[in-house]
Amino acid sequence: MSWIITALIVIPLAGAGAIWLPALARRPLVPAMLSAVAAAGLALWLALEHPGLSAQWWQVVPGLTLAFRADGPGLIFAVLAAGLWVPSTVYAGSYISHHPHKVQRFFCFFTLSLAATMGIALAANLFTLYVFYEMLTFVTWPLVMHNQTDSSRAAGAKYLVYSLAGAALVLAAMVVMWWTSGTLDFAVGGSLAGDTPLAAVGLLVLLLTAGFGIKAAVMPLHGWLPSAMAAPTPVSALLHAVAVVNAGCFGLLRGMYFVVGPEALSQTNLSRLLLVVAFVTILVGSVFALRQDQLKRRLAYSTVSQLGYITLGIFSGSPILLFGSLLHFVHHGLMKITLFFCAGAVITHGGVDKVSQMMGIGRKMPLTMGAFALASLGMVGIIPINGFQSKWYLLQGSLAAGHPEIIAVLLLSALLNAMYFFPIIGAAFFYGDGSWQRERLSDGLVWPPVLTALLCLVLGLLPALFLPAIERITQGMF
Repeated sequence: MSWIITALIVIPLAGAGAIWLPALARRPLVPAMLSAVAAAGLALWLALEHPGLSAQWWQVVPGLTLAFRADGPGLIFAVLAAGLWVPSTVYAGSYISHHPHKVQRFFCFFTLSLAATMGIALAANLFTLYVFYEMLTFVTWPLVMHNQTDSSRAAGAKYLVYSLAGAALVLAAMVVMWWTSGTLDFAVGGSLAGDTPLAAVGLLVLLLTAGFGIKAAVMPLHGWLPSAMAAPTPVSALLHAVAVVNAGCFGLLRGMYFVVGPEALSQTNLSRLLLVVAFVTILVGSVFALRQDQLKRRLAYSTVSQLGYITLGIFSGSPILLFGSLLHFVHHGLMKITLFFCAGAVITHGGVDKVSQMMGIGRKMPLTMGAFALASLGMVGIIPINGFQSKWYLLQGSLAAGHPEIIAVLLLSALLNAMYFFPIIGAAFFYGDGSWQRERLSDGLVWPPVLTALLCLVLGLLPALFLPAIERITQGMF
């Protein structure tokens, strides 16, 4: 059954190629949509029926192999990304109809990004992850620059420089890993030999943190992310909720738990330093978000802050904190893609992109702004939206791990979240009465955020649907 893994990566590649066929020149959304639906179905089938499946493509040299394995963490990422790619593609089709520009090129790179993300999720070793990680850089780079304005070109250049710097650091980490352990394979508990010098372990931790931390927007390596808001909104959603930033967090997870290992990480005494980095990312990201009037930039800095929640658990080495982080990995993806979907609809139909211009827009766009309000409540951590669960387990984990300072950071962050989300909701529903265009349910910019917002609510009300699986996966990593 290893063909399932191969198909999960190859089908989006074929779909991207099919976009350029003359028969589909005017309908590029068709192969993009078919690729997304097929990937979502295969990822779910793989997770439910064939966990642990592996596949090997090509041995470059002995020990350097393109290989894949569907383990627990990889399946979380694959199912989340492939599942969200379906509404993202529908949304992108509607958005691009309002902003028609290089449509074939857009959907080609959009679909190639799905293939790269599946390769990252299912990589069985650091070499394979690196190959698809870099592929993701080069296929999302044209998407960042898609509008071909001066700001989008500058954002694309910045994104590429940051990403290539991260690539160089991960490549250096691969050299250190090979030198210390003689393998690049991932292993539960870490793949380093027991007699690996502590200095080499510390160097590997720092290289992996900096290399993958760039895409995970760990401060102060986050600079590319707010600039990338010059991209079309479907790309912003792709970057912030589905592919790029999650790929960075996933790389950190693989590095700390399947390369270094939690025991070796604790021996380096770097865990506390990395926790401070996560604290700074959470709080400073929230403060920067509070200062932004441009809606997408406010959401971008919110992403920086929320990714700090995920990296906090990864850096801690604590099973309960890691459980909360994996939960937030999924929940943040759902909430943030909802917020960006809503932002795109507001910009397209409302003609505004600033928070200060959104007075009364909720009265003409109640479904869109209702979805925005629901996802915002989840981001703050208010029950019964799904964001409450992950933050609750992070609070519990901080006590169990002997880190009460995390509680203060999380509570202060929740307050800051409320300060930059609630004014948007208040302005939209309770102040002013602008002459906005009314939303239409038939519009593809409306129902995708409504759907993802409802998923946030369902997962919040029915935690048993998802929590046991995350718990089993977390336990399997220690």
